[in-house]
Amino acid sequence: MTSLFARGSGLGAPGRGHAALAGPWRRSALAALAGALPALAFPALSLWWLAHLALVPWMLLARSAPTGRRAALDGWFGGLGFMLAVHHWLLPSLHVFTLVIAALLGALWAPWGWLVRRLLGGRPGPGRAVTALLVLPSGWLAVEVVRSWQGLGGPWGLLGASQWQVTPALRLASLGGVWLVSLLVVAVNTALVLLVAVPTARVPAVAGLTVTVVAGAGAWAWAPRPQPDGSARVAVVQPGVVDGAGARFAREERLTRSLVGQRLDLVVWGESSVGHDLAARPDLADRIAALAREVGADVLVNVDARSSDPAAAPGIYKSSVLIGPEGPTGDRYDKMRLVPFGEYVPARSVLGWATSVGKAAGEDRRRGERQVVMDVGALRVGPLVCFESAFPDMSRRLAEDGAAVLVAQSATSTFQGSWAPSQHASLAALRAAETGRPVVHATLTGVSAVYGPRGERVGPRLGTERVAAQVYEVPLATGVTPYVRFGDWPVRAALLVLVGYGAVEGVRGVVRRRSAPGSPGPRARTVHGSPARPGR
Repeated sequence: MTSLFARGSGLGAPGRGHAALAGPWRRSALAALAGALPALAFPALSLWWLAHLALVPWMLLARSAPTGRRAALDGWFGGLGFMLAVHHWLLPSLHVFTLVIAALLGALWAPWGWLVRRLLGGRPGPGRAVTALLVLPSGWLAVEVVRSWQGLGGPWGLLGASQWQVTPALRLASLGGVWLVSLLVVAVNTALVLLVAVPTARVPAVAGLTVTVVAGAGAWAWAPRPQPDGSARVAVVQPGVVDGAGARFAREERLTRSLVGQRLDLVVWGESSVGHDLAARPDLADRIAALAREVGADVLVNVDARSSDPAAAPGIYKSSVLIGPEGPTGDRYDKMRLVPFGEYVPARSVLGWATSVGKAAGEDRRRGERQVVMDVGALRVGPLVCFESAFPDMSRRLAEDGAAVLVAQSATSTFQGSWAPSQHASLAALRAAETGRPVVHATLTGVSAVYGPRGERVGPRLGTERVAAQVYEVPLATGVTPYVRFGDWPVRAALLVLVGYGAVEGVRGVVRRRSAPGSPGPRARTVHGSPARPGR
C-alpha cells in the first residue's frame, strides 16, 4: 500500500500512481483502508511500533490529491476508516449506526487532510517542511481533543494510547499526558513522509526524527519519578460471565470469602456488580458488610440500579459505593460521564431510532455531579467507572484531590471475544503514568489489571477466560508529575501553533493579493490630499 501511494505522490513513473488512484470511490476506499491501519497498533494486536509509520500511507495519499477539496475528502474517509477500525467491536451492538457515527466523526479529519496537501504537496522546501513538522501533529491533536468530548464518544483510540506498554512513552505521558505522546508519534510519521516523498526536505526530516528520539531519551533520563511510599494490598474480584444479578452477586460473595486471611486493605468489585439499590435492599448491604468483617477490609462495589433516595433525581445511577464492616460508609460516587448510546442516547428525540437497530440504551442513566475521593482507613481512593478511565482530566483531578490509588470499575461484558476488554485495560497504564498514582482496573468479566505509579504492570493480568479473586501488592508513591501540575499544556501549545500558522497564512494571502499583477494600486492623491477622481 505504501508503494502505491508513493507512486501517487510522484515517486514512481509519471502517471502510473495517479492512474492507479483514478476514480473517486476507489480513492475513497483506499483512504478508508489507510486510515484504518493505525488501529493495528492498539490492543489486542498491540503492534505499538506500527503507530510510528501507520499514518504514512494516508498522508501520502492526501499529499497526492489533485485539489484541496479532494485532500479534505481523503482526510474524511481516512478518519471514517480509523474510527470504524478502533470501534469495530461496537458493530454487534449498534449495527449500521456504528457506520453513521464513524462517518460523522471522520469528518473531523477533513481539515487535516487539506493541511497535509497544503504543506506536503508538490516539492516543499526546508521552510515548509519544518512548518509541516509543527503544524500537522498539532492539527491531528486538535482533532483528538475535539472528538474527546464526552458527547462525541470520548477519548477512545487516541493515537498516543497505542504506546501504553512502551516505557519511554509512559515517561513522556508523565510530562504532558497522552497528548504529548500523540504529538510526537504524528511528528515521526510526518518526518517519514518527508523522507520518502520529498528528497529536498530530508535534512529537516532527519532533524525532526532526531528531536523526537532526544525527547524520548530525555524523558527517560530526566523526567521526575514518583517516590515510593509503601504499598497497599488490594484484591480484585472478577466473577466472569454470569446470567442474572442474583447469580452474579452469589459468585462475587463466594470469591470474596475466599480472601479471608489475606490481610487486605481493600476489595474491589467491578462495574454493575450489584444490580439493586442498596437502600431498597438492606439485606444485600448486610451481606457485603458481613464479607467486609470476614476479610477485614472495606469492599468497593458498583451499584447499577434505580435510586430509591427521595433526595436524588429519579432514575438509574451507576454508583461506586464503599461498604465497611458496619455497612455503607456514606462514601458514594455517581458516574459522571456516560457512554453515548450505551448508557444514554444523545438528542434522543432525534436519534432515538438507534434503539430499534441495536442495543442502545432504552432509558438514559442519571449523571453524577462531582468526583469523590474516599477514605479507606489511611488509604485515599479515587473511583472511576467504566470508560471514565479514558479521560485524562478525571484521573488528574483525583490525583490533585489527594487520591493515593485510582480504581476503575468496569464491565465490558457485552464485548467478550473482541478487542474492547484489552483496549480498555491498557488505558490504566497511561492514567497511572500521567498521575504518578497506581491504577486498579477491576472488571466483571476481564480484562482486569493493575499498574504501578510509572505505568508498569503489577501482578497477573486477568483475561476474559478467568474467574478469580486476585490479591495485588500495589506500590504507592508520592510526588506530583508535571502533567498533574501543568495539565494539558501540549494541547495549548498545539492550538497556539495552529493559530500562529493561520495568522501567518492570512497575512501572506493579503500580501499576495496586493502584489499580484494587475491588482489596482493605491489611488493618486491631489494636492489637497483627497483622492483624485478621473474625469474631473
